[in-house]
Amino acid sequence: MTFSLGQRWISDAESELGLGTIVAIEGRMLTLLFAASGEQRLYSIAEAPVTRVRFNIGDEIISHDESKILVTDIDDEGELITYIGTSVATGEPVRLKETFLNNFIKFNKPQDKLFAGQIDKFDRFGLRYKALTNQHTQQKSNLRGLLGPRVDLIPHQFYIAEEVGQRHAPRILLADEVGLGKTIEAGLIIHQQIITGRAKRVLIVLPENLQHQWLVEMMRRFNLHFSIFDDSRCSEAYADAVNPFDTEQLVLCSINLLRKKVHFENALEAEWDLLIVDEAHHLIWDKEKPSREYQVIEALAQETPGVLLLTATPDQLGHESHFARLRLLDPNRFYDYQKFVDEELGYKPVVDAVNQLLDNQPLSNEAQNSITDLLSERDIQPLLKVIEDLPPGDSERSQAERELISNLLDRHGTGRLLFRNTRSAIKGFPKRILKSIALPLPEQYKTAMKVSKMLPSGTIEEQAFSALYPEQMYQTFEGGTSNSWCAFDPRISWLIDLIQQNKDEKILIIAAQAETALALEEALRTREAIKAAVFHEGLSLVERDKAAAYFAQVENGAQVMLCSEIGSEGRNFQFAHHLVLFDLPINPDLLEQRIGRLDRIGQRCDIQIYTPYLKDTAQEHLQQWYENGLSAFTQTTPTGHTIYELVKNDLINLLATGENNNGEFDKLIQITSSENSKLKAQLEQGRDRLLEINSSGVLHESNLLDDITEIDQLPDFTTFALQLFDVVGVQQEDQSEHCLVLRPTDHMLTSDFPGLPEEGATVTFNRQTALSRDDVHYLSWEHPMITGGMEMILSSDTGTTSVAILKNNSLPPASTFLELIYVVEAINTDNAQLSRFLPTTPIRLLLDKNGKNLGKNVTFDSFERQLSPVNRHISRKIANTSQPLIHQLIKDALPTAQTLMADILLDAKTNMQQTLQGERDRLQALQAVNPNIREDEVQFIRDQQTNFEQILDQTQLKLDSLRFIVSTQA
Repeated sequence: MTFSLGQRWISDAESELGLGTIVAIEGRMLTLLFAASGEQRLYSIAEAPVTRVRFNIGDEIISHDESKILVTDIDDEGELITYIGTSVATGEPVRLKETFLNNFIKFNKPQDKLFAGQIDKFDRFGLRYKALTNQHTQQKSNLRGLLGPRVDLIPHQFYIAEEVGQRHAPRILLADEVGLGKTIEAGLIIHQQIITGRAKRVLIVLPENLQHQWLVEMMRRFNLHFSIFDDSRCSEAYADAVNPFDTEQLVLCSINLLRKKVHFENALEAEWDLLIVDEAHHLIWDKEKPSREYQVIEALAQETPGVLLLTATPDQLGHESHFARLRLLDPNRFYDYQKFVDEELGYKPVVDAVNQLLDNQPLSNEAQNSITDLLSERDIQPLLKVIEDLPPGDSERSQAERELISNLLDRHGTGRLLFRNTRSAIKGFPKRILKSIALPLPEQYKTAMKVSKMLPSGTIEEQAFSALYPEQMYQTFEGGTSNSWCAFDPRISWLIDLIQQNKDEKILIIAAQAETALALEEALRTREAIKAAVFHEGLSLVERDKAAAYFAQVENGAQVMLCSEIGSEGRNFQFAHHLVLFDLPINPDLLEQRIGRLDRIGQRCDIQIYTPYLKDTAQEHLQQWYENGLSAFTQTTPTGHTIYELVKNDLINLLATGENNNGEFDKLIQITSSENSKLKAQLEQGRDRLLEINSSGVLHESNLLDDITEIDQLPDFTTFALQLFDVVGVQQEDQSEHCLVLRPTDHMLTSDFPGLPEEGATVTFNRQTALSRDDVHYLSWEHPMITGGMEMILSSDTGTTSVAILKNNSLPPASTFLELIYVVEAINTDNAQLSRFLPTTPIRLLLDKNGKNLGKNVTFDSFERQLSPVNRHISRKIANTSQPLIHQLIKDALPTAQTLMADILLDAKTNMQQTLQGERDRLQALQAVNPNIREDEVQFIRDQQTNFEQILDQTQLKLDSLRFIVSTQA
């Protein structure tokens, strides 16, 4: 290399410094000043890692005074290059010495980077192309938004997600029974709406005690990082914005917070795309005087396009309250309660007819008339005749029944708004097997209880609560160390025996309070060296994750998990099927939550429920009330809350006294059992099996779960992810068969890798491993590490230039090829919904020296396997000597690339119009027979058709990256 003062060079290692100027040459050293960044570098002349800046004829360059010049000729006979051209602004002739080039010039085009010597490492070009092709595949996938969540593949949950998540501004009520996964359904919908660009700002409103559970579920299962807003968070946020709710996109807050005028007004002024309300049955409504909570949600629902209401008990507060929640979703449709009741009565004959079909009974004349009236626009007599003539089970009859029910579903009263799955309709739940253990009451507790009765304190509720925990009474009145009760309490010895008898089984133990869980852990550890994890509210999120992971480990993990009441919220331990209820909560809902940690759809074993209790205490009474009154241990109790409110005062009084005078407790159990039977009968009679069929999706023909399972099992994703980590410089260590530990390093492409903590992270590509270990990241195409990693590569110039050697004896030596990657991408839009029709699409051309495109016959992978990398010094020489050829090939390739782009755009337009018109026609057809189809849904599709057409017309072609290849003999 020959150096001279005033020449312009760039640093190979620090291209971000801009153009450098040689300002000094002294002996064996030279000095470059990078005026754009104010930096100066001293290099050895013999080994300077710099490249001379040379522009070419046809390039547009910028002078130091911001003038643009089109280069028409170059004079490089002296030590300095002089560019000859015309001013872009005036057309006047211009001569510009390289010294006066603009210091801020950056090489954005891949060909400019190539000729400036900014040539990437060999593997980065391949990674960039694969990132483009994988991004293209994911953007156009019908599974977009459904691949990433860390959830089991349960049909009814994914049916609801598929049905609702793709709607514009969905407004629905999710009313599945406890244990069927409403939170997961809501999370799948939220995740899909965000990933597909249908929603950006989401507000979740719920009772305060559920905030932590939702925060964890959204983060662990869906990689959605919500922020909890309370009084202190809102106060802090005023430093960043006038409205605190504008400081985050994903917000989670309690309904109590929004009862306060200032917070309510701020939340209302913030613009949300999606509002989710959990425990919606707590929204009390009265036509004359609705509750403050109802008014808050009503105002938010009016201002928010999409609304999801969640409740496990849609009729818990009466049918009018159920109407009130539907009114929140569509006030124009549900404006009069009596009209709603009349309409529902009109659907009853149809539901009865469907029940006859489902039970394989002959359709009565009344049922046939009801169906005929409802489907008056269709001739259904042939279907009715097939059902009447053929026996149950016949394939033709079954098809006729499916078609008939499918048509009725489209016209169902609230079928598009309300989704309710029940355990009666959904299969796959385990049995609950109760093992109640009566144990003798220790003398120490008897004494403490006598003292407590002599000196009662607190309210009757506090006395009842105290009576259930004799170990606390003992500590209060007898003193001693905090865990001294463990030495004589018979539940401890019984528990140790149970654990030792089931050495190969995982056992979950839940107690009301953290102190109890900690005391049990100490007793198990010191007496029998039993390994136990502890999970309670005093632990941080990270500590809870570690405890859950320790319990989940098959080898060398804890056999026992000890949880306080918080252990019955937010975490599922479905890999265990032994549940010990060390004590019992008074509230049936809490008991159901505890059992629900194991008794969930997807549990593959019957659940063994152990309830040790001390005889002749309040514990025994509560045990009997649950077992004999509610059957709460062996069955779910949708009636539990209602009955508890009915008998609450009597139950608490009896627990506080611990006595059964005149058989009062026996009477209470009889009343409880009788009311429970009545309410269950009412619920069963009120079952809407047509609604259940609609909610479960059993008639919906879809390969969704098969497609997700197939993608889970393909190696493509794992291969790409590992290549991404390798090229970026992320350290990888095998931890176990299905887990890797990723750690950032000092030699990564960037200082931070998206989604990767400084301390590293444990990851898995296996869904089942992820489901059993909350501390492990479940990597998928939609995980932030992968989406962020691909975005990091594609938004930078990483891999945009490359030079390689092709060793092939069948080719003449020094044969040359140019591989060009163009991108077709919609511009001036952030509407991710367009990408399902026009994803960012790479066009690959492989040209020989004559400009012939070989790309159709030579795939990228097969070609790359034949290539070898070249060091940067030789790469720069090859690129510089081949400049004229490369320029000509780029020029020759453009018409071919434009033709291919035209075909892509035509296909995108045709697909877009056909798909959206089909969606629009179906909605309009349903709208004619079902008032639940909102006009704004139809209008939204009309607007999409127009907007997408305009955007597609403005789409342009961009040269993204290129690779120059020279052949040699092997």
